[in-house]
Amino acid sequence: MNLLTLLLALLPVLNGPDARLQVRFTEDGGALRYSVVYDGRTLVEPSLLGLQTNEVDYSALTVVSSDSETLRDTYTLNRTKVFRIDHEAVRAVLHCQNPQGRPLDIEWHLTGHDAAFRYCIPKDTETGSVRVLRELSAFRFPEGTSGFLTPQSDAMIGWKRSKPSYEEFYKLDVPLGERSQYGHGFTFPCLFRVGEEGWVLVSETGVDSRYCASHLSDYDPREGYTVAFPMPEENNGNGTVEPAFALPGRTPWRTLTVGTDLAPIVETTIPFDVVEPRYTTTRGYRYGKSSWSWIVWQDASMNREDQIAFIDLSAAMDWPYILIDAGWDQEFGHAGMEELVRYARAKGVDVFLWYSSSGWWNDIVQSPTDIMCDPIARKAEMRWMESIGIKGIKVDFFGGDKQETIRLYEHILSDADDHGLMCIFHGATLPRGWERMYPNYVGSEAVLASENLVFGQVHCDLESQNAALHPFLRNSVGSMEFGGVFLNKRLDRRNGEPGRGGRISGTIRRTTDAAELAIAVLYQNPIQNFAITPNNLTDAPAEAIDFLREVPTTWDETRLVDGYPGRYIILARRAGTAWYVAAINAGEQPVSLDVRALEARFGGTARVLSTGKEGLQSGTAAKKPLSLPKDDGAVLIIR
Repeated sequence: MNLLTLLLALLPVLNGPDARLQVRFTEDGGALRYSVVYDGRTLVEPSLLGLQTNEVDYSALTVVSSDSETLRDTYTLNRTKVFRIDHEAVRAVLHCQNPQGRPLDIEWHLTGHDAAFRYCIPKDTETGSVRVLRELSAFRFPEGTSGFLTPQSDAMIGWKRSKPSYEEFYKLDVPLGERSQYGHGFTFPCLFRVGEEGWVLVSETGVDSRYCASHLSDYDPREGYTVAFPMPEENNGNGTVEPAFALPGRTPWRTLTVGTDLAPIVETTIPFDVVEPRYTTTRGYRYGKSSWSWIVWQDASMNREDQIAFIDLSAAMDWPYILIDAGWDQEFGHAGMEELVRYARAKGVDVFLWYSSSGWWNDIVQSPTDIMCDPIARKAEMRWMESIGIKGIKVDFFGGDKQETIRLYEHILSDADDHGLMCIFHGATLPRGWERMYPNYVGSEAVLASENLVFGQVHCDLESQNAALHPFLRNSVGSMEFGGVFLNKRLDRRNGEPGRGGRISGTIRRTTDAAELAIAVLYQNPIQNFAITPNNLTDAPAEAIDFLREVPTTWDETRLVDGYPGRYIILARRAGTAWYVAAINAGEQPVSLDVRALEARFGGTARVLSTGKEGLQSGTAAKKPLSLPKDDGAVLIIR
């Protein structure tokens, strides 16, 4: 046995609980690398580990020793895709050192389909803190791999210079190595198809005020994709791109979810498994559905008559909330808002209020501004909101991933919980384990969301494609506040009725009513701001209105039935004893939905919402397979 073979034999091999998932290590010229193997198939090739700080260079590492233990954990999450998580994992630590003998631990967490790792820097000298200059963590894939990726945008572009906001188009099945649109790499999560061997989802979790958020770099032929920090220009240059923390300290978790099929990708709970609550709450938060005038009726709806109409819509739908969007402070003021809240509460409806996050880093004029970024103004405003019974806030236009910006998210969340306020974030970064970390967090946009369907026809043309994509990507790792489900045929206030001069305005919805109802299940967020309008109470099918009254927003269980990202999806979610099976087809070939097989799988009789000759139909009689053409969908409620 030569020296290299001996050294390789001494390096640990980490196995998941059932040993189907393996993480193997090699040391190559001073570089420590890992690879991920599932069922004997190499899905991640040897990829670099390490980081560099202002105090110590950990780019060359040697494994000195390792230890591991099996963990079993049960916890509950009352506002995501699964309620009770029975979690078994192998937790291992590689004790490493650099050539100068400075120690670094790399902690690993392995489940049946997930491998997560983070760096743990000790306090081994008098130095009490570090800046992380660069993280070397890499992800290399075999030849023939393709990606489902969305680019990290330029900083300080877009609406009022508020990007990056995680609102770019996805590219599907792109060849390994194709450069990103802006040259800054790709936004988490990133999905890779490793030929016919399997799938890998790459993301991160556990990001809080003690670090920045990251993304993947563009592809490098030698090292593959690497972890990239924010751009200096983000947030108008405010804040450093180098995260800093006290010692001992840890980085966030880098996560890989793998499988020979896509079910582990959709069903993963790794974003929540490895994090812990940042604070506890004494508040009892209620989740559910909400009306929202702005999405279809836009800025002109910020008046008392229209807001009353949407409060009445929520009351008629038995929905608990209304979201009152930008400009309310100028239209109503605090006194007028207090009167409007009294009216809403008399109707059994509670209120979410919109705020801009902005202060000094973009050009946003939608108001209220300069409150959420100011701790003194923020606390006073939240005291007022609590005093009049406001239940939540939607904070918009963050535009960056620096540690300073992540700290702002955490401060808003923490202060809001003190006053019983739930938080939705728009124009925002990806949530990274926040559903478990922050008890009053209820969702983020971080996707090219519903307003774009109103703004441009291309988004309507791609609506079914995105509905067949996001459950595999964006929504697989965190709650997604998309704000969709349109029942208007034209996405404007007149809904296709001619205006002056006989002109018909508004983008044209391509999807069927059944497909829109499927989206209510496919997209998961505990507070769903649906896009229906008061006229839909009389001009939309009664079956659709009844379904939107009953459909849950929180789930006990989620199971992928079938699908391919961007082409089609059949997804099942359970609430109590009822399974909601939603399907949508974005492809040219029809998709078959076998009702009898699904009844047998989920144990009950299905009520089917599908498209018939005269539009939406509902019933229990249609038991033969449904054939879904492009832009069509269906929902089965199986009890």
